[in-house]
Amino acid sequence: MSIRNTMKGSMDGAKRFEIRGSLLARSTLLNFIGQVVPFLVGVVTIPFIIQGLGTERFGLLSLAWVVLGYFVIFDLGLGRATTKFVAEALGKGEEEEIPRLVWTAVTVQAILGLLGALVLVGITPLLVERILNIPSELIGEAKTTFYLLSLSVPIVLISSSFRGVLEAFQRFDLVNAVKIPSSALTFLLPLVGLWLGFSLPGIVALILLARVGALTAFVVLNLRLVPKLKRYSGSISLFPRLFSFGGWVMLSNILAPFLRYLDRFMIGALLSMSAVAYYSAPFDIMERLWIIPSSLVLTLFPAFSTLGGLGHHEETQKLFLRSTKYLIILMSPLIFILMVFDEPILQFWLGRDFAQLSTTVFQILIIIFFLGTFAYIPFTAIQGLGRPDLKAKLDLIQLPIFVAFCWWLIPKSGLVGAALAKLTVTLIDTSCLFWMAKDISGLLISELFSARLGRAIIISGTFSLAVFTLKVVSRLSFFNILILTGFVTAYIFLFLKATMDEKDWSTFHSVLNSFLRKETIT
Repeated sequence: MSIRNTMKGSMDGAKRFEIRGSLLARSTLLNFIGQVVPFLVGVVTIPFIIQGLGTERFGLLSLAWVVLGYFVIFDLGLGRATTKFVAEALGKGEEEEIPRLVWTAVTVQAILGLLGALVLVGITPLLVERILNIPSELIGEAKTTFYLLSLSVPIVLISSSFRGVLEAFQRFDLVNAVKIPSSALTFLLPLVGLWLGFSLPGIVALILLARVGALTAFVVLNLRLVPKLKRYSGSISLFPRLFSFGGWVMLSNILAPFLRYLDRFMIGALLSMSAVAYYSAPFDIMERLWIIPSSLVLTLFPAFSTLGGLGHHEETQKLFLRSTKYLIILMSPLIFILMVFDEPILQFWLGRDFAQLSTTVFQILIIIFFLGTFAYIPFTAIQGLGRPDLKAKLDLIQLPIFVAFCWWLIPKSGLVGAALAKLTVTLIDTSCLFWMAKDISGLLISELFSARLGRAIIISGTFSLAVFTLKVVSRLSFFNILILTGFVTAYIFLFLKATMDEKDWSTFHSVLNSFLRKETIT
């Protein structure tokens, strides 16, 4: 498939850049692969990296990974804003606006990145010598490492804008063609450096070069996708428009880690650090599973942005409902398995002691995971339809509520209390996001429980109750495993029979055919 074909079509924006179900499904699968492959590479390589570097140097390397991976939250939300407004321009057929949008975002990102680099250089002596507990023999290596990392800040921020353009075009094949090797090299290059006899700064320099290569690839792909980008056309007049959206996104990105990890700090303050370990271990298992809904979210955001810019409310509603239905079919069997095998999973991974103390927490976290999964779709719809302020304001309201529940429940009920506090906030968050998305998209409550989606909810709820009953009334055995297998098989059969329509099957066949068909970039 030619890149330039994406830009061709009639003068009508909707036809020029059509949001097809097969494209969304294929992009979601690509995003899933793009997250799983680096994760598996990390699982395999990290033990060897720790062995080669030693504990202290690996700790410094892990901090380097944090800077490389998460400094983008301070980009004023411009990476997300780039995707949003480029997708809108595509939908409206206003391609001439794209170069100005992109270069404005990139220019601001470059300035922010340089400022961030200077800040990191300035605070490095304080970090290394005063704040971080670094052995004296590693002070020199640590300083050099952080100085090198300062160079990565503008690279990371600029990359987010160029990557955002590819996402707006729904070219997740290109995004992952760059992302997968770049992310995998983050784990593989330390092994290469160790083999070559490099010190920690040398290893970080290798990773930095890989990120430069990724940025170069993103720029080249952008220039081929939008040839007019070859001419600089940034405009400061567009910055307020970008920031009015991106500022709220940045606030959400800053608040999100507090809402995600606050309970752990409260457990450490009110109970003990060992209690944090017993709570965090099952939570970390569940976090890994969020790659499934997050893969869908990456795809849906530019789609909602395009449809929202065109004012196509009916198509937006259909996309919202179908996405929710697909998540139900994907996540429910996984929840069934976790419900039955909760204790054996913990025992196999962490040992009998952890399983005894963490199983109840794990069971509550399974419910949290299931509810939180469905928050992704309304959250993405709200941002894509141009109201990122709603999620940020909701987080501001939820934060003190979460603190209050943790302060009340943890001393009374320990780790279970912390999990119940998280469950309460998750329920509030998911419910409010669905209500907000309903209002913005013009969706009626009755449509949320429309024929096929309603059947999906009923089928999922019925089988969840059946699996829970199986778990309560009998101990795990080979016979129960056979029953669970039968439940999952019957669930999938009923779901496909009762909830899938012709468009769903057409989408499935299109995705299958697209992967079997050889595609080229011209």
